[in-house]
Amino acid sequence: MEELYYDNGSETFLVHYRSGPSYRMTTSHFHATYEFFYMMDGQRKFFIKDRTLLIEAGDIVVVAPNVLHRTTQAQTPDYERLVVNVHERYLSADGAARTEGLRPLFERDYLLLKKGTYASAAIDTLAEQVVREVQEKRPGYEDYARTLTIQLLISCCRQLPVRTGEPPSASNPMHERIFEVVRDINERYMEELTLERLAERHYVSPYAISRSFKEATGFTFVEYVNSVRVKEAIALLLGSPLKVNVIARRVGFGSVTHFGRVFKAVTGKAPLFYRKKG
Repeated sequence: MEELYYDNGSETFLVHYRSGPSYRMTTSHFHATYEFFYMMDGQRKFFIKDRTLLIEAGDIVVVAPNVLHRTTQAQTPDYERLVVNVHERYLSADGAARTEGLRPLFERDYLLLKKGTYASAAIDTLAEQVVREVQEKRPGYEDYARTLTIQLLISCCRQLPVRTGEPPSASNPMHERIFEVVRDINERYMEELTLERLAERHYVSPYAISRSFKEATGFTFVEYVNSVRVKEAIALLLGSPLKVNVIARRVGFGSVTHFGRVFKAVTGKAPLFYRKKG
């Protein structure tokens, strides 16, 4: 296995190249940065927002900040991919001109470019340069790699296909039903959510939801509900003066103690960490 990992220590710029056996992300995945995910070889299943996509060699996904996503193993055991995370403060640093070039990125939860729909040579060159800068660490390498990342994102926006309809339905009818449940959770996360209530609402058994949820999304039912609630809690911690106990209730937790325990399990940090950042 070959791997390169760089984190600037402030959670604003990260480069992670990996080539080797497939593995499953073990944590819920949302962050305050834009994520450029380039599948260079192999396959991964990519759950994002309310859909699981099969991402194959040559495909690119760009995910907006705080959009819940997770990759899981596909049929191909080995893969190669590059992930670059960059904070939006760097994307809007030069004002309106850059914002216009990145407009599709700012207006959507994610961008998807399939192999054959864009000029891959330009993307490959920029991606290789980002990795090389982080490997060699010459003077100014982070600024240079970040600039290259912005070029990557602008290139993706320029080459985004005009047709932007909904992703195709899942080939498995039960998975499509699970995605309906996911959309319901996304909208009703502040309510009491149980398998029984959701099963009744979607005319399916609680057992069927429990059995198929992880297969369709990469999350267990409880993991997903907790992750959505924590994601919404982070937004309130950063963007409102509400007290932690009020936020806990607002996003669907019955007690602040349970909220704190789940929050720490999902993010690795206490809620007040995000209040201090805000």
